[in-house]
Amino acid sequence: MSTVKPVDQLDTDDLERLRKERASFESVPDMPTETMILNFGPQHPATHGTLHIVLELDGERVVKATPQLGYLHSGFEKLGEYRSYNQFITLSDRMNYLSPLSNNIGFALAVEKLMGLQLTPRCLHVRTILAELSRIADHLLSVGTAALDIGAFTAFLYGFRAREVLYDVFEAVTGTRLTTSYTRVGGLLRDVPPEFDGMVRNGVMESVKALDEIDRLLTHNRIWLGRTRGVGYISGPDAIACGLTGPVLRASGVEWDIRKAEPYLLYDQLDFDIPIGENGDVYDRYLVRCEEIRQSAKIVLQALDRLPDGPVNANTPHTVLPSKQDVYHSMEALIYHFKLTMEGHGPEPPVGEVYSSTEAPNGELGFYLVSDGSRHPYRLRVRPPSFIHFSALPRMIEGGMLADIVAVLGSLNVIAGELDR
Repeated sequence: MSTVKPVDQLDTDDLERLRKERASFESVPDMPTETMILNFGPQHPATHGTLHIVLELDGERVVKATPQLGYLHSGFEKLGEYRSYNQFITLSDRMNYLSPLSNNIGFALAVEKLMGLQLTPRCLHVRTILAELSRIADHLLSVGTAALDIGAFTAFLYGFRAREVLYDVFEAVTGTRLTTSYTRVGGLLRDVPPEFDGMVRNGVMESVKALDEIDRLLTHNRIWLGRTRGVGYISGPDAIACGLTGPVLRASGVEWDIRKAEPYLLYDQLDFDIPIGENGDVYDRYLVRCEEIRQSAKIVLQALDRLPDGPVNANTPHTVLPSKQDVYHSMEALIYHFKLTMEGHGPEPPVGEVYSSTEAPNGELGFYLVSDGSRHPYRLRVRPPSFIHFSALPRMIEGGMLADIVAVLGSLNVIAGELDR
């Protein structure tokens, strides 16, 4: 058994031997190295769903990243081609379960555009309010889980608590907290409850309060800055080339928001700003989402202040389901309800095709519908933002460090339900 001698006890022969060994290592030109293949996900806790990335690593540096889909296959698009238009609304909840109301509203708008339906003023206001509350809830959880992945547990708790207050609003309005299924073609499941105004204002107040706490914890925190600034960079032109939308695109300095560029619902009548980043990194995506929460709160309060009375469903009995109250007390309403649901008469859009997009919390959510005049779509295609963002992940992490993958994934807020293909 050999022993290691302290340096001051080495004799001349030992020193000469060490010099020869060191010289032999230094004289070897370009010693061959091998990269390592590492599977990141689909069960890694930071993937937030069934995401799988095959990584090629040189030490801890990412040489190549290959995102892989297929671990969650629900077949939303094909299922929609065998169901009526109103029945698909229940499936839209499952595409992005963090903001299901945004999916409900986006799909209903696509069908209404295909049919040429005009919504009532009260329906427009309620949909706008719920869409922005959904954006706030989604961003609070997105920012919180992104911080949690890096190690900031307290910020997650602040965001999650405020989100639960908003879910109380969703439960009071829709009857459930997660899979809302609230919209109908031409209107809504039912009107909002009497306590809607007070609950919404309290939810907005709690959300802004939580955001202020998160801002004090993270925005100027040296550890947070070190883990997010300059990480996951993508330029504006590259973001456009990859088809990125939403906060990820705007963080790269591209001023594009469908609510401003192609207004729908009430957005052309309300005053709000579009937050734009400069550096296209994880830190700017965090800042953009935080400011969007404040702007969404501003939108909600404006729409709430001007919420009109009146019906929430369009007066087109042959296409729009009557209210439950009318069904219980009116023979005509009962007949229309039966024909539109049980007998399979409609709604039946005219023959044609349409593409409709909305600004969902993660970006552009688009629905492409082809109608053959029957009660269900001939073709249904969905353009989900997470599917596009996940495909662009290699541009943001190749050349970076292994530890940065978690930070970049958190900043993209990829929802596995939208990766269904």
